[in-house]
Amino acid sequence: MNPRLAAAFDLLPEYLGWHVLLSLSALVLGLVISLPLAVTAARSPRLRWPVLALASLIQTIPSLALLALFYPLLLALSALSLATLGMGFSALGFLPSLLALTLYSILPILRNGVTGITGVDPAISEAADGVGMTSRQKLFQVELPLAAPVIMAGVRTAAVWTIGAATLSTPVGQTSLGNYIFAGLQTENWVFVLFGCAASALLAMAADQLLGLVETGARTRRKGLVIVGLAGIVIGAGAALAPLATFGQHAAYTVGAKNFSEQYILAELMASRLERAGAVVSRKEDLGSAVAYRALAAGEIDVYVDYSGTLWTNVLGRTDNPGRKAVLDQLTTELKRRDGVLVLGSLGFENAYAFVMRPDRAQALGVASLADLSREAPRLKLGSDLEFLSRPEWKAVDTAYAFTFRSERAYQPTFMYRALAAGDADVISAFSSDGRIAADKLVVLTDPKGAIPPYDAVILISPKAAADPRLIAALRPLVGAIPVEAMRAANYSVDRDKGKSTPAEAARALEQAIAAN
Repeated sequence: MNPRLAAAFDLLPEYLGWHVLLSLSALVLGLVISLPLAVTAARSPRLRWPVLALASLIQTIPSLALLALFYPLLLALSALSLATLGMGFSALGFLPSLLALTLYSILPILRNGVTGITGVDPAISEAADGVGMTSRQKLFQVELPLAAPVIMAGVRTAAVWTIGAATLSTPVGQTSLGNYIFAGLQTENWVFVLFGCAASALLAMAADQLLGLVETGARTRRKGLVIVGLAGIVIGAGAALAPLATFGQHAAYTVGAKNFSEQYILAELMASRLERAGAVVSRKEDLGSAVAYRALAAGEIDVYVDYSGTLWTNVLGRTDNPGRKAVLDQLTTELKRRDGVLVLGSLGFENAYAFVMRPDRAQALGVASLADLSREAPRLKLGSDLEFLSRPEWKAVDTAYAFTFRSERAYQPTFMYRALAAGDADVISAFSSDGRIAADKLVVLTDPKGAIPPYDAVILISPKAAADPRLIAALRPLVGAIPVEAMRAANYSVDRDKGKSTPAEAARALEQAIAAN
């Protein structure tokens, strides 16, 4: 079997189990909320429009945005709960995903519920009133049974939507089938991407067909079909959830990572060192920059690697550039004072933003610096990663050089390099430790005004783990131990088109290179 396909199957029990648990929980919670609302809205024309309008409004919010918005809200509520009640709760992963997906499941169930109940033949309702049925009896013995097929159609739609949207829960720290897709897109592991898409689609189709049996049984009054459909759902969910019991051992440490190759490699490097020290380690990957730091400060993850320039601008809100050493020293002091976060030290290399061009294009235009680029910008197309154009670093560079590009477009990092190669972008905001810069012989433009801050890769440790001797002992040997050349080689081994390594393989090779030095 193909090694990547074998790796995908190895991860399937955990990813599928969490995906089913999240989707099923959201769907059940959506039913619990939607059905009473549907009954209330069906019986009260005054409430019907605002209730349906609000549900429709929620549906217009992009699912990824809704997932991301719940994290800071829950984090603030957890902090408030801790301050007032002495106990908080986890704001990362399952809870924000559950709440967002529950909201997404409401509209189809609610709308179909209202339609089904209001669509009951008035003559039947009058007959129920005529035989002296109470409102409750009429609801449960007449209206809901007659509306059941329409309601089940809404449940089927909600199930498919929820299972599909659950793949987007990965950036807020929830394991799901989306882990295949996010990691696969970044490392160009198309086996993972296709595997994740196929698994999600098959799960949605299976759920839809089983719920379809329940719907058919409700419509034709055939209880056997209803029982078969419900039994299939229970058995299937039980089989998917059973493997999660083997993941029940409490992890001593949680290692975080953002959503690009270098982060995957460094997370594997740190996790492997902790595991060799006898610790049980879990991983939270594909986190956004803001989510990763907030999760660390709140103790949701114990350690991850970030970059001094990102912390300087995004966390501390600084716009000045006092130099590489001063930035690192002040970060170490301020993060400890403000958030209790320990900066263990720099790994020994920078991964700075670097504007790069193809050598033929740079030579033809006479561009060697950002000042030269500013002169040519009106006829050039800029490509960036998904975050850069909204970050303070871009605003600082744009202000310093007064860029007026012909167009600015954000790409997933892997496709950003492909856009440059294909001519869809003339210049991109690359990363200085990326092996593709040297492999593709790209020209790195100088920054004569020093607008781009330093970006030392630093190990950050959460307040609750800052004094943990086992964690410190396992990770301190990495401080100052990774030269940029070794990191570039490790990154390129994962990113290159042929003979790709997995992040775990690249981490092992990187550790061997560290030991050799």
